[in-house]
Amino acid sequence: MILARNNPLTNDMLARCPRACYLLLCFICLIWSQAGFADEVVEIPAVSVQGTEAWLVTFGPGEIYWERFGHNAIWLREPAAGLDHTFNFGYFDFEQEDFFLRFIRGRMLYFSVAQPAIREFEFYRQENRSIRVQKLNLTTLQYQRLRDYLLHEIKAENRDYHYDYYLNNCSTRVRDALDIALDGALSLRAELVPASLNFRDHTRRLTQMQFWYYLGLELSLGAPVDRVVNRWQEMFIPMVVADEVAAMPLAANEAGEPLVSIDTMLFTATTATPAVAPAAIWYRYLIMGLLVTGLAWLSGKYMPQTWLTGFCNAWVLVSATIGALLVALWLLTDHEVARANANLLLFNPLIILALLPALRRVGAVVLAGGVVTAYILLLLPQHQYNLDVLALMTPVNLALAAVFIGDRLQPLRSDGDVST
Repeated sequence: MILARNNPLTNDMLARCPRACYLLLCFICLIWSQAGFADEVVEIPAVSVQGTEAWLVTFGPGEIYWERFGHNAIWLREPAAGLDHTFNFGYFDFEQEDFFLRFIRGRMLYFSVAQPAIREFEFYRQENRSIRVQKLNLTTLQYQRLRDYLLHEIKAENRDYHYDYYLNNCSTRVRDALDIALDGALSLRAELVPASLNFRDHTRRLTQMQFWYYLGLELSLGAPVDRVVNRWQEMFIPMVVADEVAAMPLAANEAGEPLVSIDTMLFTATTATPAVAPAAIWYRYLIMGLLVTGLAWLSGKYMPQTWLTGFCNAWVLVSATIGALLVALWLLTDHEVARANANLLLFNPLIILALLPALRRVGAVVLAGGVVTAYILLLLPQHQYNLDVLALMTPVNLALAAVFIGDRLQPLRSDGDVST
């Protein structure tokens, strides 16, 4: 009840409440604190006036979809220079010129910022996102190299950079800053180690709890995110940077003294910890595909013929439109991760030909052939993972192909009636 004692307004409210209400409020506060919402940030010992400290800060994933990958920063403490700030590279501005056009074309501009550490930590604590801090055992020269680089990066003329989801993001920028401070020792070590998960696997494990967001990413991400990567490339994930730094020894140190001298949690979130590997969740998209197919079957069995015809034609339009968007992402933008997308076999723009009655059987071949080819590609040693999209589209596309082959759709007359 510290808040109640230190807040005059709260004290006045409690004085006016009946005793039963007061006890109820006490009980609620007790439960709330036990649930973790009243956790205090762990205090870090003060640095000496002439001292310097560099910390790697890792913020855990949040509940909102753009927070699922976590975040990180470098925290510098140097009282003599007035430094007690976090430096991070995760900012963008909706007001920048052509913001949405840049976003669509894959040419997003992000920028670096330094702000007081206490403000940064409080923000993430209020957002119920974990805060892990690791004190780096740097030499004076290494610290100066890191500080000078970060101060250079936040200058107005240097702060902007072209953002890439996997190759040049807020985490890889922190990774690169640490590598500069360590004179390349981090990259030398990490480039020789295979990654535990590739780009696709990390994306899946961190987004699999969000049905539509996960499906949208799986639909739009092509083969480039399935390639084999090393530990250095895997550090596009902030938590991987933290783990790799924690396991790294000091360079040229025969005793094997670790680079990280303190590794602690300033704040522990109450949200669930992300899975260490993606789960098999294709079945939930198969259920969705079967439901859509079942709805179409019911409309053909119990409703006028116009319902089934309209349903099938509408799906052809939706499928062709999605396919055209995938082609545009591949050929007309800088989104490298959207290229060579096997999902075009399932959302083939050529399906638009099936709107012409004379070409419906061609449409059936496009639909069925796409599904079969997509499954064959999964048998290759190196392939794009799209089993979730396949589970969704297999019953839908095969059912529609069967309708086209059976020529069950009757053309509509100009007056809107089905011809006989």
